[in-house]
Amino acid sequence: MVEQYLDHSREILTSEFSVFKWGSKGAGIISITGHHDEYDLRKGFPLLTTKKMFTRGIAEELIWFFKGNTNIKPLEDKNVTIWTPNVFQFYLSEMIRENIFPKSVGTNEAKYSDEWESAMSEFGTRIRKDSEFAQKWGNAGPIYPEQWRAWKYYDEETGQVVKIDQLGQTIEKMRKKPYGKKYLVSSWQPGALSKMSLPPCHVLYHLIINPPGEEGEKPTLDLLLYQRSSDMFLGVPFNIASYAMLTQIIAQELNLEPRRFIHNFGDSHFYTGLEKRSQWYGDNFLGLREKIRAVNDREGYLEVIDWINKNAPSDRIEQDYDHVTAILKQLSREPKPLPKLVIASGKNLDDLTVDDFSVIGYSHDSLIKRKMHV
Repeated sequence: MVEQYLDHSREILTSEFSVFKWGSKGAGIISITGHHDEYDLRKGFPLLTTKKMFTRGIAEELIWFFKGNTNIKPLEDKNVTIWTPNVFQFYLSEMIRENIFPKSVGTNEAKYSDEWESAMSEFGTRIRKDSEFAQKWGNAGPIYPEQWRAWKYYDEETGQVVKIDQLGQTIEKMRKKPYGKKYLVSSWQPGALSKMSLPPCHVLYHLIINPPGEEGEKPTLDLLLYQRSSDMFLGVPFNIASYAMLTQIIAQELNLEPRRFIHNFGDSHFYTGLEKRSQWYGDNFLGLREKIRAVNDREGYLEVIDWINKNAPSDRIEQDYDHVTAILKQLSREPKPLPKLVIASGKNLDDLTVDDFSVIGYSHDSLIKRKMHV
């Protein structure tokens, strides 16, 4: 199943439909529109093996979603910093106005610099240590936890704001009428997008129960996800594991067997680094594509990395944000057998803790570090 991710990654870099363009975060991307992957969860937990994954962070984020809490302090307190860069950047200009950080941090030139990184690190530390600071500056906005558990809308008949627990109501409806086709949870609320530190990337998921087969096994559960924007190196491996985990959690709660996680993509892409390095990728995109197309064994991807590093601008910070060389390194590695996910039984999703999750038999290659664009 890891091969699906690697094949998708290669397609982004080699397809006739792939393009280089400047993304919304001030960096270039190599991008393709539309893709479809499927993971049979009966064959293993689709956790990437060609690099080490942060499995505890995957569970902690899901638990955070389940609680409906959009403040990042519970994550920071557990040293899970995956949301910190987006929240920091979202509030940065306002924090500068209140003299929390100097003006120099907020310039376009300063973004991703050592000064910017230092300020973000200080921001995370203050979120952990200062509850009042966290209360004011730690809210990520009405993102996934709120949309899943407390979707808000204005009821014109009553004149009141109504909250809907999409996930909770969906599970209860599935208990009563298992084979319905309306079991969707959406995170895309147009009226709330401007208040979010990051508009939803994984926008909508659809839960479908299938009847038992001829041998009389349990009914099975499929989960289909639509993801509008997909950071293939950092985000997508996390998303695959997260939604596979979610499928298994819901299946256990409903006494079903998790069967398939089906992943549909809008724009999937690799970041090409910052200004000069991204410009080099833009100027040399067609040549890069031909070099990767010509690779016929795993060692060949390492040769492409050498070619990039010899010719592209080599500034350290720009290299930290270059995800193309990172995925090429993964493509040079042989996938390993998938692990198994074990989740404590007899608990509903509202009561789960990170100690209820065990990943058994996870064999992986070494960590590949790159930084997230915000």
